[in-house]
Formats: sequence, C-alpha cells, structure tokens
Amino acid sequence: MSHLRPAAFAIPGDITTLTGGYIYERRLLEGLRDQGRDVLHLELPAGFPAPDPADMATAVRQLQDLPGDRVLILDGLVFGSIDTAGLAGVRAPILAMIHHPLALESGLDPADRDHLYRTERDNLRLARHVLVPSPHTRRMLTQHYGVAPDRISIARPGVDPPRLAPAPVVPPLILSVGILHPRKGHDILIDSLSRIADLEWQAVIVGQPWHGAHAGDLARMVQRLGLSDRLRLTGQIPAEALQTLFSQAAIFALATRYEGYGIVFDEALSHGLPIVSCATGAVPDTVPAAARVLVPPDDPAAFADALRGLLERPDQRAALAAAALATRLTRWSDTARAAGAVLDGADFA
Repeated sequence: MSHLRPAAFAIPGDITTLTGGYIYERRLLEGLRDQGRDVLHLELPAGFPAPDPADMATAVRQLQDLPGDRVLILDGLVFGSIDTAGLAGVRAPILAMIHHPLALESGLDPADRDHLYRTERDNLRLARHVLVPSPHTRRMLTQHYGVAPDRISIARPGVDPPRLAPAPVVPPLILSVGILHPRKGHDILIDSLSRIADLEWQAVIVGQPWHGAHAGDLARMVQRLGLSDRLRLTGQIPAEALQTLFSQAAIFALATRYEGYGIVFDEALSHGLPIVSCATGAVPDTVPAAARVLVPPDDPAAFADALRGLLERPDQRAALAAAALATRLTRWSDTARAAGAVLDGADFA
C-alpha cells in the first residue's frame, strides 16, 4: 500500500459534530484510512469561517508546518476564509474540499459576503485540485469563481443502509433534519405547518442549535402559532433515536434556502420517504424527480400546499415512497474511492 499518496485532512473543531459537512469529512477520513492510506487528522481551531486573529494565526502555523510530501485536504470552512497570504506559504500541495461557497451562506451582510467571495476566489488559485460533493457545486465554482472544470472532481456523499424497517405512526409523522440555522428554512416549515392545522399530522425537527438566536426564534414561533402539542424541536439526538424517527416518518420535509448537496436527503431516500423541499442549490440534482415535490424557497404557502397534497393523497405518497426506495445511492466506500483517485492523480505528482 506504500504507493498510496499520504495526506493530511485539516478540519476545524470537533470532527464528531453532527452536521452534513462534518459527517461527510469524518466518513471520508475513515474511508481513506480503510484503503491503507496514511492520512493525518489535523484539528484546526473551531472559529472558522469567522476566526479571531489568534485562531487565524494558529491555523496558518499548523498548515505551514506540514511537509511538502503530504497532500493537504483542507476543509471548506477554513479554505474559503483563511488569510490568502498565509495559505500561499503552505508547502504541502492543497486539495480544497468545498461543500458550497461560503459567500452563499444565508444571513450574511453584504460586506461579509463580498469578503468571503474574494477570499475564496483568491484561495482557489492556490489549490492544485478541488473536491466537491455535487455537480451543482462544480458548476458554481466554474461559473462564478473561475475554476477550470478539469481542476474539479466530484465525490458524492455516501449513505448507510437503514438499520430499522419502516414502522409508520399515526397520525402521519413529518420529519425534518437539519441544524437550526437560517439557511435550513425551518421557519418556513413551521409557518407552512400552521397553514395545514386542519389536517391530522405530527412533526419533529431534529437539529442542534447551530445559530443560537435563530434557535430561540424558532422555539418562540412554535409557541406563537399554537403548534407545541404537534411539533417538537428535539435538538441534537443520538443516532439510534434518529433512525427510529426515520422509520416512523411518512414524509421528509426540509424548506432549505440552499444546499451544496444535502446528505440528509439520501438518508431519507434510503428509508423510502417522499421528500418535500425547495428548488434551490443542489436539491434538484440530489433528489430524483419521481421521489419529490419541490417548491420555490421562502414560500410557506407553496410548501404547505405540497405537504397538504401528500397528506390528503396517500396513493401519491406511496408512489413517491416507492421511487425513493428504488433510488441507487452512493456508499461511503465509493466516496473514498473517488477521493483516493484524486489524491493519487497527476495534480499531486
């Protein structure tokens, strides 16, 4: 196995954090090591993509200390926001891991958005190659950041087979999974649920309070709209409990404002759940048309209509569920295989 090129995977903060991006990178790290490859896990300060000066200096020093014969796989939260001059001093050849451009995050003020766009654009010129999870992110980088298509490779996220058989509950469970952050659109989902209060349903939103103020706003919104007896905000829960919810659900709903991929959609598909989401970012590429109902983002009335349609028409719900189960999904070993081929390619010779 000595012919496999060694690497260092630099990731900010706790790699066990339960977000799609962290799950992707943790599983990729494990998959590359399973190949027999020497991959160092380099834990960078957790402050990215908005580091204070001390965190920035520490990260630059950690990256510049890497030897030149080990490929640096650099997480996008750091890559898109780290000081360009500091990154230019890194000896290791750089493989940028971009889930989605940082300037596309929701809730940024114009000055921060412009800064992140310019930083990520300039830093991309320093990367030997770029790894992305979806064709959509690839298009974004070629069209808006000037990255040559032959410098970008796609390593789609994987999914594990469900551990539990379907066991739908009554009334039907509408499940949403995503961090409590404005980009995930949970406020739109809550609004839409209030518009179908005449129907029988229950709902659960699972996700850690990534954005504390927004999480508080969501909790108050549930109270204000009188949904407390039908809708639970669980916060982060154990994997076993989440698997149980997936098995019990009738519909997966995520009113996202943008996704660079959306690993959770693959998990919903693996459980045979019809998906209601938004026609934005990589969602149309990720979720097969036969398994979904997509509406415009930031449109609670349209989202409510989509939910109502599936709740009132079990036959349509069953057809979408069958299509979801029939979807051919990537396994994590395939993700690692794609990334390993990039590492061993000519860009890093």
